[in-house]
Amino acid sequence: MTRISRDLPRCLLVLIAGLLLCVGMAWSADENDKDRSDIDKRLDASAKVLNEIMATPDKAIPDKVMRDAKCVAVIPSMFKVAVVVGGSHGKGVATCRAEGGVWSAPAPITIAGGSWGLQLGGQAVDLVMVVTNDDGMQHLLSSHFKLGADASAAAGPVGRDAAADTDVKMRAEVLTYSRARGIFAGIDLNGSVVTQDKDETRILYGRFVPFSDILSGKVRAKEASEPFLSAVRRYSGQAREHGELKPAPGSPAAASPATPSR
Repeated sequence: MTRISRDLPRCLLVLIAGLLLCVGMAWSADENDKDRSDIDKRLDASAKVLNEIMATPDKAIPDKVMRDAKCVAVIPSMFKVAVVVGGSHGKGVATCRAEGGVWSAPAPITIAGGSWGLQLGGQAVDLVMVVTNDDGMQHLLSSHFKLGADASAAAGPVGRDAAADTDVKMRAEVLTYSRARGIFAGIDLNGSVVTQDKDETRILYGRFVPFSDILSGKVRAKEASEPFLSAVRRYSGQAREHGELKPAPGSPAAASPATPSR
């Protein structure tokens, strides 16, 4: 009886340790599922942003800009806050044209920057960046660059049929756009820093993969990436070239056959 009473605390300790281990494993699994859900939602949100922006011809990114794009990045709901000193931070995804013109698997990115001035307020904005040439693409592949310093950047022209090729802005390596409170326009993001989101890269692909490997087409895209990649293909002209063009969900063209852009 005495021996049983001595062994009982040990049994309780083992039992408690086992319970804590199970709880810890369950918590870890829940956290992993939540993280995975967050990146999947971000991919869906990025596709939605691009579809909604391009569904309004007079407010969209010019067709020529999208057709000639080397890379496209979307940051849904980047948060801007300003109290005397402004700042911004957001997470999104980027894709680049790989060999054969096929769009690469998406790479998670973060963008952070600040602006000085007497400001007060805060808002969430959707951000789109279009890399226009090979130099800009190389800056993005480096996984860390500063807009306006490492890569020239300019607020992009707006309007599906805009003659963007004659605009001085087309000399910029990166064209930048934002949408806030329903208004879509070019935005000056000079001073903002774009980097690879290493944590979300591990979540999306199950391991860390270098930025350049993802964006050069060496990594297979996950199923959750398809809505975003489909939207990029649709508006970059790749789908049109392959006879796969479909109207954006919810756009006026969705009820009638798609017609080629001018």
